[in-house]
Order: sequence, then C-alpha cells, then structure tokens
Amino acid sequence: MKAVYIAEPGGPEVLEVRQVSDPVPGQGEVLIDVVAAGLNRADVQQRRGFYPPPPGASEIPGLEVSGRIAGFGPGVAKAFSVGDKVVALLAGGGYAEKVAVPAEQVLRIPDGVDLVTAASLPEVTATVYSNLIMTAQLQPGETVLIHGATGGIGTMAIQLAKAFGAKVATTAGTDEKVGTAKAFLGADIAINYKEEDFPDSLRRQNEGKGADVILDVVGAKYLAQNVDALADYGRLVVIGLQGGAKGELDLGQLLRKRAAVVATALRPRPVEEKGAIMSAVRESVWPLIADGRIRPLVAKTFPLEQVSEAHRYFDSGDHVGKILLVM
Repeated sequence: MKAVYIAEPGGPEVLEVRQVSDPVPGQGEVLIDVVAAGLNRADVQQRRGFYPPPPGASEIPGLEVSGRIAGFGPGVAKAFSVGDKVVALLAGGGYAEKVAVPAEQVLRIPDGVDLVTAASLPEVTATVYSNLIMTAQLQPGETVLIHGATGGIGTMAIQLAKAFGAKVATTAGTDEKVGTAKAFLGADIAINYKEEDFPDSLRRQNEGKGADVILDVVGAKYLAQNVDALADYGRLVVIGLQGGAKGELDLGQLLRKRAAVVATALRPRPVEEKGAIMSAVRESVWPLIADGRIRPLVAKTFPLEQVSEAHRYFDSGDHVGKILLVM
C-alpha cells in the first residue's frame, strides 16, 4: 500500500509517499480500506519532531480516517461487517491506504454525511466533546470561550457548544475570520485577538462577565490572559501548546475565582478511554450532525501524493474547517 513517512523532522517537504506492507489487524482490531484522512495540528508537530507517536503506535502520521471495513483481527466483538462505511480515531497510521485500529475506536458514519467528508469528524468530535462536555461539564446558558475560531477544532467547538445551549465567544486573527465565526458558524461574540485584549473585550460584550469555560489550543502564551478571562468557578481546559509549554500562573487570581485549570491530550489515552469517548460521540454528537445542527466543514481536499502541499496549506492558516487527504 501507499503510506506517508516523515523522512526527517522539518517542513512539509520532508513528507514522503512510500510503498509499504499492508497492516495486519491484531487482537480486537479491524482493518479499514481508507478513503480519506484528516490533517491535524498533531500531525504538523510530529512532522516537526515535537510530538512522537505513543509507544506501539504507527510512525505513519494521521489521527483520523474514513473508509470501509476490509477485515477483522481475532476477538472483534463489535457488530461490523465487511464493507461497512466507518470513521476511526487513531493513535497514528491514517496517511495510508489501509489502517488497523481497535474496534472500540470505530464508528459507522453519521446519516447524511458522504464518506470523504466523514474523515473530518472523528478527531475533532472526540476532542471537542470529551473536553467541553465530559471534562469541563459545559452547561446550557454558560459562556464558553473558544480560541482558534476557524480551524478544525474551533469550527466544531462553536457549533457543538451552540447546539448544547451555551453562549459562544471565540477569537480569530483577522476581521474576515471574525465575520466568518459570527455569520457562518454562529458565534455570539467574536474577537480579533490582534486588535483587542480578549479578556477585556469578552467582559465588555458579555455584560461584564468572563467565561465559564475556555477551550484553549495555544497554551503558555495565553495562560495569564485565559485566567484573567475566566468567570468565578470557571474552567480552563488546555488542549494544545501552539504558544509554548511553560508559563507563569497567578495562583492568587485562580484562588479568588475558585477556578480550575485542566490539561488533556487525546492521542495517548488508552483504548478503553477512547472507546468510551467514541461511544459518547455516537450517542450525543452524531444525531446533531444527522439533523443538520452541526455541519462538518471541509476547507480543501488533496490527493495523498500531494501531502506536502496539503501541509503547506495547513501551515498557512488560511483554511476554514478541515483539510483532507483522499486516497
């Protein structure tokens, strides 16, 4: 099969398409003929040498795919049949024509979504649902601040939070993206972080109140501002480190607000946890996609052979929604 390998840490040019042996599904795994794979920030960090795969995971990048069931390893208990159209959450291996994955991390695609577009869903839905709903316990009527409005995480998080009855604020780096977040994605408040201090702007537009929940992909660079932006009893959930890993935390401010800071990562979680998250996504998010309250957004698709071009486009930050590789 064809698969993408990282020749050495670096820019998009280090991604190589090679011919490699097909994976063999192990105990409890299913084999998927991949139709499309989603790009994620973790893939970029792996390409740059900053985010190696967890122990035992494939060196091939790619954390989510759509495709058809092609076979089974021993001991598969889930009721799949060969040919079923599915999506899968992976620890690696998605940039390839075939992948083997634990059955717990596989779901049939949602009603009304085509098989290519479906590749945009597993990583972002699992990340957003597990963090906003399962970890932060976001409630209807609460205010949530979502950084990175127009990326894959941001576009899903805005829509899911709105569907769950929250008031949604978000940040973006251009006036065009601010407009997109409000007019197209449904954000109640959208802030250009390059022109405004987002904690002050949030309070000004939210009746003097901060955010009950913040979903942050930036990390250290935003730590002080995020704590400032929290409401009393607020919950800051850090899921990315685009702005660095080490920052100064004002514990006094955190104490006064009776607030919490939580950091999570999806990729290294054990299969059982990922399976529980995917089951929750199937029960709570798939119906919202099927009835149109959440729309999967695909910015652009690239053939597998153009994986370097796909990563250059990702690195540009010009996209709204997900970027996909098509096999």
